[in-house]
Amino acid sequence: MFFTKRPVEIPNSKNALPGRDYEIETASKHFVLNTPIKGPLPEGFAEAMFGMGCFWGVERIFWNIEGVWTTAVGYAAGHTPNATYEEVCSGMTGHNEVVYVVFDKSIISFESLLKVFWEGHNPTQGMRQGNDQGTQYRSGIYCYDVDQRMASFASKNLYQQRLDLNNIGTITSEILDAPEFFYAETYHQQYLAKNPDGYCGIGGTGISCPIGVDA
Repeated sequence: MFFTKRPVEIPNSKNALPGRDYEIETASKHFVLNTPIKGPLPEGFAEAMFGMGCFWGVERIFWNIEGVWTTAVGYAAGHTPNATYEEVCSGMTGHNEVVYVVFDKSIISFESLLKVFWEGHNPTQGMRQGNDQGTQYRSGIYCYDVDQRMASFASKNLYQQRLDLNNIGTITSEILDAPEFFYAETYHQQYLAKNPDGYCGIGGTGISCPIGVDA
């Protein structure tokens, strides 16, 4: 995570590391919220998954939002089952560093989370976020249903218009159906709460996203 430069091409399934058929050991409770980071999903709640660069800082953004019930960091959108952090860092799993979010729909909407997503990082940098370079740092929204997918593409179009007005660049974020989420190791969960002076390399464009306002 510390000013890293890694492969920028996602391997195919034949070239990816094989992984393992058992889960990597992780925490059971959220260090900050004291909620379980693994199911069951409370009634009336929903899931979301985002990749915005180094997942330490991204997770902290989301656990501080009112209406977010729990968060966890992990790996997704690659080929290697139950990958370790070291394997993901090799660039040979295809996985992205992602944050899994469970939220109360009566308090916060998915669209509001999308606004946080777009404004919380720079979605134009391809296989990079700030000083961190590699496929695991790519921008992505991973959708759990059709409504999330439609909202994600609509918000992308709105935000691209704002970026164009400011000559920022073209959004490179992938928008996919939610893949299997593999929990990262215990020490990664809520890392910046356990290590307040830890590294956080994410940063936004400074351009607001016109979700929930008269665009």
